Amino acid sequence: MLAFHSDAHSLALPPGHRFPQSKYRLLREHFECEPGRLRMRPAPAASAAELARVHTPDYIDAVLNGGLSAAQQREIGFPWSPSMAERSCRSVGASIAAARAALQEGVAANMAGGTHHAYADKGSGYCVFNDVAVAARLMQAECAAGSPGGLRVVVIDLDVHQGNGTAAIFRGDDSVFTFSMHGEKNFPFRKEVSDLDVGLPDGCGDAEYLAALDEALAEVWRRCEPSLAFYLAGADPHEGDRLGRLKLTHAGLAERDRRVLAALRERRIPVALSMAGGYGHDLAATVAAQVATLNLAAESWSAWQRMEESPS
Repeated sequence: MLAFHSDAHSLALPPGHRFPQSKYRLLREHFECEPGRLRMRPAPAASAAELARVHTPDYIDAVLNGGLSAAQQREIGFPWSPSMAERSCRSVGASIAAARAALQEGVAANMAGGTHHAYADKGSGYCVFNDVAVAARLMQAECAAGSPGGLRVVVIDLDVHQGNGTAAIFRGDDSVFTFSMHGEKNFPFRKEVSDLDVGLPDGCGDAEYLAALDEALAEVWRRCEPSLAFYLAGADPHEGDRLGRLKLTHAGLAERDRRVLAALRERRIPVALSMAGGYGHDLAATVAAQVATLNLAAESWSAWQRMEESPS
């Protein structure tokens, strides 16, 4: 399975900053030590024109050229630097590349991404540009000629925080169905309206979570017939997450991923994954959860290849 990484460009974070940027390097290094499952590639940088499919020209210029105000940087949670801008463009580029690969091969991944708090005109909550929104818009543009009625997209957002930026960007757009299942009392405290929102109580465990997921996915399939999916497979619903407030075990997270990937595969809906959030007290637990997600995605990719090779 193709997977695209963008961890070569670091953020200039002050000591004690709680954003765990090293997890992306650790995730890549894990698969470098266990080759065979992933075909890892460095992510290309999204161009300003590609970003403009979603983001406003003034905001793009401010990020690329160091024009973010102090208030904008505080809302994002990162200080500006040339490396921050480059990293943000490559994170979007990774989702674009993963979406193109998924349309060809069934399953592909961004080994970072899932920056769903970014709006068209601003960043927020460790999210600079909205990688999934840009990739979705670009795939719709690229596939327009060969897709009667246009490319229909579903965003399955299972990060523990609501995908507020994504919901706002696609509000009123029938070509993109946004589904977010998240902690009801968690950030962002003022939620946007997705096409389907499922808010979960603090302390929600495996059984309650998976039952809610099954019900929600059934509703998604009743309401849309997508030809491309973006899956934000956040590790932050895990019980050991500093910011999550839910109580999923590693087994529960793996079952979540298994159910989503199986549902998409059964419907022949290509999927581009992103890793989204994960802020474990023990960073190794976050990395282990995301390793498991990518392993399950690689298994789903293998199943796609067998389906494509078998006679119809």
